Amino acid sequence: MLIYTGIFIFKIIEDALGTLRIIVVSNGKKKLGAFLQFLNALVWVLVTGTVITNVNKDPLKIIFFALGSLVGSYTGSILEEKIALGTNIIMTKTSVINAERIKLNLKKYKITEVKDNNSTLIMITCPRKKSEEVINLIKSFDKDCNIITEKVKSFS
Repeated sequence: MLIYTGIFIFKIIEDALGTLRIIVVSNGKKKLGAFLQFLNALVWVLVTGTVITNVNKDPLKIIFFALGSLVGSYTGSILEEKIALGTNIIMTKTSVINAERIKLNLKKYKITEVKDNNSTLIMITCPRKKSEEVINLIKSFDKDCNIITEKVKSFS
């Protein structure tokens, strides 16, 4: 039973590292991504070697390997949400009055606005970790507004 537990746990670690690596590299952190790939490769060799050894006599290893992969991929996604690397732009169209209130409460972020006669399009650039906080603030002033968020590739 210890071998199955080991396969399961190490496969979770491997897949979580792989998921994180992809996300880290997509956020421009190449050196961290390379280091995570190094760790990922080490764990992969260990766990895969264990599974392949006598796999015909013990096919249950394959099941624990696959289950670890499932849980590891999910775990990596959860970790990525917690780390929340990168920058988002949050856009909403709201009344001129609400736009002024929102801008007053979000002074610490870069804000761009486009006004017409009755409404204002506000674009707020903020760290991804703060996106939910910004969205909640916008909704506190205009609960019916539409909000769009996008990942920012480059920011200056």
